[in-house]
Amino acid sequence: MSAPVPLAGVRVVEFSAGVPAAYCGKLFADAGADVVMVEPGAGSALRARGPLFGFLAAGKRSLPAGPGTAELLADVDLVLTDGSHGDAPLRAHPATTVVSLTPFGTTGPYADLPVNEFVLQAMCGSIGTRGWPGEEPLQAGGRIGEWVAGVYGAVAGAAALRRARRTGAGDLVDVAQFEAMVVTMGGLGAVQAQLLGPDLAPAPRMLELPSIVPTADGLVGFCTVTAQQFADFLVLVGRPELIGDPELASFASRVARRHEFLAMVEEWAAVRTTAEIVEFASALRIPVAPIGTPSTVAGIDHFAERGVFVPNAAGLRQPRVPYRSDAFATVPPGEVPAAGASTVEWPARTRPVATDAPADRPLAGLRVVDLTAFWAGPAGTHTLAALGADVVKVEGLQRPDGMRFSGARPATEDLWWETGHLFQASNSGKRGVTLELGRPEARELALRLVAGADLVMENFSPRVLGNLGLEYDDLRAANPRVVVVRMPAFGLDGPWRDRVGFAQTMEQASGMAWMTGRADGLPLIPRGVCDPLAGLHAAFAAIVALEVRDATGAGMQVESTMVETALTVAAEAFLEAQLGAEPRRDGNRGPGAAPQGVYHCAGDDEWLAVAVTDDAAWTRLTGVLGRPDLAGRADLATEAGRRAAADELDGTLRGWTAGLDVHAAEATLRSAGIASARVAAPADLVADPQLASRGFWEEVEHPVLGSFRTTAMPFRLAGVPGPWIPAAAPTLGQHNDDVLGGELGLDAAELARLTEAGVLGTRPAGL
Repeated sequence: MSAPVPLAGVRVVEFSAGVPAAYCGKLFADAGADVVMVEPGAGSALRARGPLFGFLAAGKRSLPAGPGTAELLADVDLVLTDGSHGDAPLRAHPATTVVSLTPFGTTGPYADLPVNEFVLQAMCGSIGTRGWPGEEPLQAGGRIGEWVAGVYGAVAGAAALRRARRTGAGDLVDVAQFEAMVVTMGGLGAVQAQLLGPDLAPAPRMLELPSIVPTADGLVGFCTVTAQQFADFLVLVGRPELIGDPELASFASRVARRHEFLAMVEEWAAVRTTAEIVEFASALRIPVAPIGTPSTVAGIDHFAERGVFVPNAAGLRQPRVPYRSDAFATVPPGEVPAAGASTVEWPARTRPVATDAPADRPLAGLRVVDLTAFWAGPAGTHTLAALGADVVKVEGLQRPDGMRFSGARPATEDLWWETGHLFQASNSGKRGVTLELGRPEARELALRLVAGADLVMENFSPRVLGNLGLEYDDLRAANPRVVVVRMPAFGLDGPWRDRVGFAQTMEQASGMAWMTGRADGLPLIPRGVCDPLAGLHAAFAAIVALEVRDATGAGMQVESTMVETALTVAAEAFLEAQLGAEPRRDGNRGPGAAPQGVYHCAGDDEWLAVAVTDDAAWTRLTGVLGRPDLAGRADLATEAGRRAAADELDGTLRGWTAGLDVHAAEATLRSAGIASARVAAPADLVADPQLASRGFWEEVEHPVLGSFRTTAMPFRLAGVPGPWIPAAAPTLGQHNDDVLGGELGLDAAELARLTEAGVLGTRPAGL
């Protein structure tokens, strides 16, 4: 018997002129939904992006916009739109869910501002955090924020679809790309600024040390998140005597000695090959990777052996669906339809009738056992919790979630492990218990938690669950209906199976880093966005898998691999390289706008991002600049011509912004309809009027930190009033009594005994 396709029979109509809605549609098509694109007569504007369109549209159908659109919408499950549908009403059936994906959402003072991905990066805090202090800040290449918005739309849309298929009540999902980028690409520093205060907050802009360095035959990338990894790195480069150096132990103070540090590392790496360095570093369990480029990434042994790249109908290779299971099938790349060339005949069907009962959150009633740590896994379970799932986070005492210690207050303060901003922002709304899983009593309690759960998510390295006696077979024995989503860095098999990897490693290996940085400099990592991207894809895979579980009654294991998510998001450059034109980093310039860059204004470290996105905007810009001579030049009338004159035009804009107040310059350009924004520091975002108007920041009360504002979800559901975040992130072991006592039935004496034995607790071991 062939494996079921999770969303077979689900009907999706897509109106897309850009990546967010199109990628959202691709995620549903991969899971088996019948996705129909409605295109204008000339076809979607996205077709101009060449092979990327084929990647996003493969297997979908295409109909022309026109009178037949209303009939198509009469009995559809999901409608996806980025506003390119015009003013036509989209929700013709009460069980239909509409997912809108726009730059700012449909409300708020910025809703109609002209922007592109680059300007949104300036606004969300991403550009302002990347680069060395005192130097021009840099964008993350590859237009990553478009993909972030798309997968957020898919997760929220899948959750709403799940509820509608059972209750007959559809919804309106309003996704804001700006808010999605605040969560994933720079804005969490706003939470850190509140928790640490101005005296302890780190410098606003820096780069990782160590990161990417030249080798004897190429480039290699490192990532040292923990103190142990950094100490092992010093051993790797032959400098163990520096392990006790306090100025190198702290990342912030390391920046002050960056020239000395980089010279030491580059001298060591220059006489060794990339393969040698990767082998040495992996043996020490230091996260490491060769730097993938769009033309070389498919040849990396791990990706080749695992069959990560698959052929498409155009004869190119592309990343496969980044999750898989033996229990269900995803859909391989299909044909790319010509604009308006398909036919659609959906048979009549009966759908549930909505009741007048109050609408619950879409995932209300689901129980999740959360074994994830750091940022990737917690970002996924955080979103499930916001959507209504009861998420119970399990931490050890020997090794609590490492994000508790990242960006936290000094260890001289009491309860300092409760102050890490990334932990707070990614774990709110969950309940927390401690179980030292290496102990038999803890393993038994974990299996009892699993027995009552719908879903288990984990992102350990693959060997860990086996060492703990918690492999899938063990979990299935406790609960045959449980869905287990595993998020290994590199997969459950292959040459890199047991390597340690963080988001930075994924960005280095996948080609994402290759697209970030100055044209004449080394690649730079996009700064961790692969973590939440991986978590969100795993959350989508979990919802899809639960649909199969509910239909068949049988649980399953799902592999949702971090690096394959990164390869998916980097697909555009990989596809273009196969056509003979390998893209590469180019500072703050990029496709779709010219000129584009950041320009210094009056004041300390004040920068203005400007993007001229079409020829009409160029004409308006020449008027603002008072330069009719530029307006009259034929060579500057097109984007290609302006790109060829980029150095000259950058100089012109630098001359105009120099000495201007950044807010005045921003207002002048925006009033002329030109995409522009001040390069924001993360701390500024708490007071951002657009975020405030949409209730993006939500106030929580924490037993240690008191009251502060944390990130909520970058989408609104019309059927879910009120805040997304019901409670602050749990303190270590905060809900031991409630969950292990009240729900599993341990009495006070047993809880006390297990605490005394170090199986449970509320303080990390040794503190």
